[in-house]
Amino acid sequence: MRSRDGNSNLSRRLCSVVLFYSLALDASEYLISYRYVVKDAILYNDTLQISKSMKKCQGIVHSDALILDINDSKDLNKIVSENEQEFTSYIHKLGMHINYSDITQNLQNHSTAVLTLKTTCFKVDFNDNFVKIAPLQ
Repeated sequence: MRSRDGNSNLSRRLCSVVLFYSLALDASEYLISYRYVVKDAILYNDTLQISKSMKKCQGIVHSDALILDINDSKDLNKIVSENEQEFTSYIHKLGMHINYSDITQNLQNHSTAVLTLKTTCFKVDFNDNFVKIAPLQ
């Protein structure tokens, strides 16, 4: 169907742009970083930081996504804290940077291991009963 001015292609493009941006604004993207420090075989520090992305992240969705059950909550920090063990195992599988040092001084061995997940953008889709979390690559 043509518009009155005879330019139906422009009308379609305008409608598709409006639809695309309305869907893009609904998408949730979060920046997640994780740091795990072990000193002398004892957990010293465990830090997980989650923040909503201020701008759209570039990349495609990783095929292996984590699905967590939710209890009427749309707060990702709360959902992750309730499923901490499962989420930690998932980000360990994604690949982490490992920095290890071992020092022997006066016949005493001291070791430090730091595992770091650099700040990564995750696509998060909230549904009625679950949340789907997948990293962007």
